[in-house]
Amino acid sequence: MAMPRLDIDLNKIYHNADELVKRLAERGILVTGVTKASLGSIEVANALLQAGVVSLGDSRIENIKAMRMSGSDACMMLIRSPMLSQVRQVVKYVNISCNTEVAVIKALSVEACKQGCTHQILLMVELGDLREGIMPNDLINTVREVIGLPNILLKGIGTNLACRSGVSPNEKNMSKLSELAEQVEKTFGITLDIVSGGNSANIQWASKTDTQRINHLRLGESILLGCEPLQRQPIEGLHGDAFTLVAEVIESKLKPSKPTADVAQTAFGEVSLLTGQAANDRGMVKQSILAIGLQDIDYTGLQAPKGIVIMGASSDHLIVESIDDALKIGDEVSFQLNYSALLRAMTSPFVTKCYYPV
Repeated sequence: MAMPRLDIDLNKIYHNADELVKRLAERGILVTGVTKASLGSIEVANALLQAGVVSLGDSRIENIKAMRMSGSDACMMLIRSPMLSQVRQVVKYVNISCNTEVAVIKALSVEACKQGCTHQILLMVELGDLREGIMPNDLINTVREVIGLPNILLKGIGTNLACRSGVSPNEKNMSKLSELAEQVEKTFGITLDIVSGGNSANIQWASKTDTQRINHLRLGESILLGCEPLQRQPIEGLHGDAFTLVAEVIESKLKPSKPTADVAQTAFGEVSLLTGQAANDRGMVKQSILAIGLQDIDYTGLQAPKGIVIMGASSDHLIVESIDDALKIGDEVSFQLNYSALLRAMTSPFVTKCYYPV
């Protein structure tokens, strides 16, 4: 079997999605399953749809197009603000997009008229994380500018937290979003179908407090990795091992634990932690190299099996030490991944993706 590879358990992904869809339904919340960490995998997308997500969300139009080309007729949500240069594709392949700029929405309107369809939008509101979003005081004026545009349907409003700055969803910012939804409805005499409270970081909030007007979440990490992203704690009843990275040993030798001679920057402009007086000289160690590197994974997001310690990585090499028996050439070593490592591994064309059951 080709190496390195990602073993992807679709049954576990289905289970996680099914559990979260059911739990959140009890709170009046629908789920969009986010596929961006799976690079728009149609296999993962189908597992999410079978589990009951109402739509698929992705930040890249390329991933959404790929799912369309694979035959998916699911409702697609573009969860990153559209580029003006991709407006034609957005209208063609996407049902609903998250927006913050009037100029982009006007371009979507023009293109939707050309294509003879209605494009739905969510207006994203800034509530403290300082990534994308319309400032709350500007929301009413923004709605006023876009609500009458031809072939554009204001489907709702939303927000995003815990991504750039790590701001946690709480009663205060979720109440603010609910208040803004009601303010828009009252001002314009409309009903907003979607009030999207955020992402997997909202799981704990949604399970403990009054969800008010929030009726939608966009979930990726909690489904794929079975954890919440605020503290990376496992979610009870979910699988945390739906993805396993497997890499092959290409060198296994006894080597010094500390570099010799003068040391400058590494290949990536860093200063090695193995140098200087603070470095611990542990004598000769059982070092192995695996055929995978920074071009493929974020090695700091890998969890090694018992008895293996990850020491570092370069572009194409992952360096580990064995505590007990030395690894052999050709051995396969399996790792669990966090979100960052998964995202990069799924993006790498050099990592084979193996789906189970096939």
